[in-house]
Amino acid sequence: MQRQLVQSNEGAQHPFRQELAPHVLAVPAKWQPVAAKWWQREDTHLFLISFGAFFTVFYTFIA
Repeated sequence: MQRQLVQSNEGAQHPFRQELAPHVLAVPAKWQPVAAKWWQREDTHLFLISFGAFFTVFYTFIA
């Protein structure tokens, strides 16, 4: 009788991840995402970086 060393994890979508043990895929509590501040949200962050880049390029061509 052949027996797998790791029992399959049915919650994983990819075949390789299904072969891994559940404790391997578990995320520690300290790595859980925290609420982002207003300037760290994706839309605001992208706007601020784009605005800063445009201002830098525009000011460089003017000066």
